Amino acid sequence: MAIPQFGVAVDEAACPDRPAAFAVIERGGLIALVRVSWLGRGHLLHLPGGGIDPGETEVQAAIRECGEEAGLVVALDAAPFIRADHFFLHHDGVVRNTRGAFFAGRLAGEEAALKIEADHELVWLAPLDALLQLDRESHAWAVAAWLRLRAGVAGATSAT
Repeated sequence: MAIPQFGVAVDEAACPDRPAAFAVIERGGLIALVRVSWLGRGHLLHLPGGGIDPGETEVQAAIRECGEEAGLVVALDAAPFIRADHFFLHHDGVVRNTRGAFFAGRLAGEEAALKIEADHELVWLAPLDALLQLDRESHAWAVAAWLRLRAGVAGATSAT
């Protein structure tokens, strides 16, 4: 399956790749999102996740980011269910091509001490509401793919 590219880059050569990992975490029919305050852009909703640090696996990064952004302790599937790339204007003013791996997971608990990103707020929404409110098209696309896989829709496939 080809990896879709979302977003627009004026000059792709000037957009460094940024490997990243995100998670779709369900609890009681709702999924975890983070509301992020961005100067000049207001409040944006994203799936929990972010950049992969040197020496980290994709799944380790997604687990760490769930904790840092939302204080969530999660258990994730071993492999991503889908991948998507997205040109994204980061808070430092640089457009990067986020090379995203998206994992399905379950909530194992909440640990306030894990949350270190003060500008991120945990929000639980119904998946269909999330589709309409997520800022990044790649995140909405991943939630739609997750819903199709969860429902057993014919033709819905894993990224692996």
